[in-house]
Amino acid sequence: MIDIPEELAVFQEKFNKEAGRAFIAALPDLAASFLDRWDLRVTGTPLHGMSALVLPVDRADGTPAMLKLQLRDQETDGEPVALRLWDGDGAVRLLDHDEPTGVMLLERLDASRMLAHRPDVHETVLVIARLLAHLHATPAPAGMRRLGDMAHAMLERTPRALDRIPDPAARRVVADCAAAVREVADEPGDRLLHWDLHDENVLASDRAPWLAIDPKPLAGDPGFDLWPALDNRFDADDIGWRFDAMTDVLGLDRERARAWTYGRVLQNCLWEIEDGRPLEDRDLEIARRLRRHGA
Repeated sequence: MIDIPEELAVFQEKFNKEAGRAFIAALPDLAASFLDRWDLRVTGTPLHGMSALVLPVDRADGTPAMLKLQLRDQETDGEPVALRLWDGDGAVRLLDHDEPTGVMLLERLDASRMLAHRPDVHETVLVIARLLAHLHATPAPAGMRRLGDMAHAMLERTPRALDRIPDPAARRVVADCAAAVREVADEPGDRLLHWDLHDENVLASDRAPWLAIDPKPLAGDPGFDLWPALDNRFDADDIGWRFDAMTDVLGLDRERARAWTYGRVLQNCLWEIEDGRPLEDRDLEIARRLRRHGA
């Protein structure tokens, strides 16, 4: 029997409601079926985030791997597609995949050597930027969810959201972010983006110093991938340096990159408003600092 972490069940209940409860209920049998089907042996304690159960396993030939089970949705459906295209260049390697369930068998990386454990934040920002340069070299395939569609949907939701922000200063920041996105929404880019490359989603391995895990891929402009590294171990005074360093490594036009980073702030703010939660001060401050930095 596989023990399902209680915290994973709580996350699924919170974010996916009935679908999350059904996923958790089915997880033990789902895990058992793939352990048998792919001839795997569990060799460690189950790991989890908010959406997935990950089991350390050995294949029949002794190769260490990770069995990842997660609820299929618009975000997770793109993960095996992206990993197959990247084929280990800058990202964890996909070893096997079951299309109907979304279950994946992944190369095992060293979870004890996570980029978040490195003390030098500037080093971690540069590592993330270099990984993104590898990942963005790949054009997004047909059928991948598209930043352009997301941007236009966000702009449609913005007027109603602005009416629900009581603080005039915060409302102005969100309105300014939407205005910036409106300027670039019709040229959303076509690169294969990771979307969630923060320092806990970068692990070491024997074959490469650092590799990305857990993408939520989409087709779009590389500037939309910068926000996690600006938010990691947040330091308002460091935002300008991080933004300049990443745009330099990636060779991005800074005005477009700034506009798409405002797009990430807008995305976060819309989620918070629509969920009835207060706006994150960190997001608002990132937008303010980037505006001052570009003045």
